[in-house]
Amino acid sequence: MAYKCNLSNGQQVYIENQGMQTVVTLSSGGPGQQQQASTGFQTGKWTVVPTLFKTSSGVILRIESKQGQSFVQLQAGGISTISGTPTLSDAEVLSLQQVEATPSKSMPPMEPMKPMEPMKPMEPMKPMEPMKMGDMEMKMNPMQMRMGNMSMEMGSSSSATSGKRFCPQCGAPVQTSDRFCSSCGYQL
Repeated sequence: MAYKCNLSNGQQVYIENQGMQTVVTLSSGGPGQQQQASTGFQTGKWTVVPTLFKTSSGVILRIESKQGQSFVQLQAGGISTISGTPTLSDAEVLSLQQVEATPSKSMPPMEPMKPMEPMKPMEPMKPMEPMKMGDMEMKMNPMQMRMGNMSMEMGSSSSATSGKRFCPQCGAPVQTSDRFCSSCGYQL
């Protein structure tokens, strides 16, 4: 036997007696987005249909079996048993509908996703052509830059053709005899 009740905000509760256990499933969500929490409790076989109560603190489920009454608290945070008997005198009784199965049994199997196509390898990039702007010229690999009578080269151990050197760390001008950059302290 399984029962269902539509709660507020798109939530549904499913209650099912499976042998000596009661399984409570709280389901919520809209199209394409489904969340579900399910918990089982040892209650024994039901002697009457369960009763749902709406209280100010949430929803309480009462289950009656040969072992006695059991109470379950249903909240957005989850499903938990209540020890003792809660006060239900001013609670609203919610109607239950008998259903064939709980959502976990009645949901259709998901279709497997189609495998992704392998990525195509990238085309190798063409080497950069030397760039010229007025009296400035720049080349890559190794990086060289010339502007007027000044030139700079990176990625090579040779000094610039005009005799001027620059710190590879910060770009400040350095002398050929310098062992450290006077600007940033980088070891040359």
